[in-house]
Amino acid sequence: MKKKFLAVLLSAGILFSGCGGDNKKTEDKTAFTYGTMAYGVAMENVGTNPHESYSGWSTLRYGIGETLFKFNEKMQLESWIAENFEQVDEFTVKIKIKDNVVFSNGKKVDGLAVKKCLDDLIKNHDRAPKDLKISSIEADGQFVTIKSSEKVPALLNYLSDPYGCIIDVDEGVKDKIVIGTGPYKAVKVTDTQIDLVKNENYWGEVKPKLEKIVVKSITDGDTLTMAMQNGELDAVQGLPYSSLKLFENEKYKISQSDTSRIYQAAFNFKTPELQDLNVRKAISMAIDKENFTKVLLNGNGTPAVGPFPANLSFGDNEVHAVNFDLEGAKNLLTESGWKDSDGDGYVDKNGKNLELKYLTYTSRQELPLLAESAQASLKKIGIKLNVNATDNYKTFLKSGDYDIFSKAIVTAPTGDPEYYFTSHIVSGAVDNAGFYDSAEISQLENELHNTFGAENRSALAIKMSQKILDDCALFYASHLKMSFVMKNNVEGFTAHPSDYYEIRPELEKK
Repeated sequence: MKKKFLAVLLSAGILFSGCGGDNKKTEDKTAFTYGTMAYGVAMENVGTNPHESYSGWSTLRYGIGETLFKFNEKMQLESWIAENFEQVDEFTVKIKIKDNVVFSNGKKVDGLAVKKCLDDLIKNHDRAPKDLKISSIEADGQFVTIKSSEKVPALLNYLSDPYGCIIDVDEGVKDKIVIGTGPYKAVKVTDTQIDLVKNENYWGEVKPKLEKIVVKSITDGDTLTMAMQNGELDAVQGLPYSSLKLFENEKYKISQSDTSRIYQAAFNFKTPELQDLNVRKAISMAIDKENFTKVLLNGNGTPAVGPFPANLSFGDNEVHAVNFDLEGAKNLLTESGWKDSDGDGYVDKNGKNLELKYLTYTSRQELPLLAESAQASLKKIGIKLNVNATDNYKTFLKSGDYDIFSKAIVTAPTGDPEYYFTSHIVSGAVDNAGFYDSAEISQLENELHNTFGAENRSALAIKMSQKILDDCALFYASHLKMSFVMKNNVEGFTAHPSDYYEIRPELEKK
């Protein structure tokens, strides 16, 4: 215990440089220092170019960029850079850009600037072309007209994804920095930190109140906790749930919001043992998600049934999954010929133990906890789980060296269910780590993609979620509750259900 504490102190040491007795430097009251677990190489969001992987999350979260539309607290669309839109026909939408929007370099944002940005997005991004299906974009003054090759009922939702941040592509990307329209602009970007300054040209009605913001990537929960307690940080995101109680006093404030971020595990269908539904179902029945949520997450989440939380019309209240049942899980394994024939505590068949490789990463600190919980639970039914928790997980994904891959994913970031299915579930999807391939899912996704109207889309999403659960293609553990902890003099820093909007112009230190 003593060694662990010393290691934490050493790893945190760099954060405490301002605490020496001889340091008489006066605090910059206009600066805001923000520690977060959600920025880093493992999350694929290093940098601020929204056209690269998941970097758009950093562009949007840290107030550098804005999208044409945004989501309110109920995950409904509202105008932002765009003033309004017209659905010309099922394939065409005409969007008007607000007249007063400018980039941080002072350049006016018009239809042509938006067209150039979206053209570059389609050319370079991995997910956007599949989502948007854009065939042509035309600009005329403050208007931009987008035509899609297929019906895309959720087009405006997709354009509100972080990759849809409007940037000045004529300025290019310099040292991982782009020119956006947000209240702050990046002046230095590394793999572990983003330095921001006020955008003096900000077009919004509420002007940014801080001169400088420093976003620090701190991926160790103990280090993050100690830095906040020490006063080195003004606010944090991603504290271990066990640490939240330390800040439930008059010195701090906590903002929380339910989100659609879920902890899930995909079964690799290329693994022979996992091609058996009984085995996948047994694993799903053996993992105690109630205990994981209540004990390991300290109640800061909701046990999941499917991919979407119950507060969405297509969420958990509408689907069902197998229940926690260790004896039932053992019976399923027996049905498939898995028995402990040699008394070593693990089931075997044809002289081979049922031994699986579980891959996850550490930068989302709850994932290793889920891995440990799963490992202990599966041992009870005779399955040996070898856990590989590494932020170098992409190497193992690429090589296929895993049987189960667990991650944290926001399933409805656009307020619409299709995003999740097209990015994680349909055959060939960018993040379909389990290589799940269902003809029924493909048919339903095709129907969903061509269906307008929230009620009809919800009905199809429910069918798709239920099919995933019937096939036990993935295991869903818990929906996350987003928590921000801040000093009591911080205002305008509020958790949002989308997990997008963090640094806003309203942010200030009293």
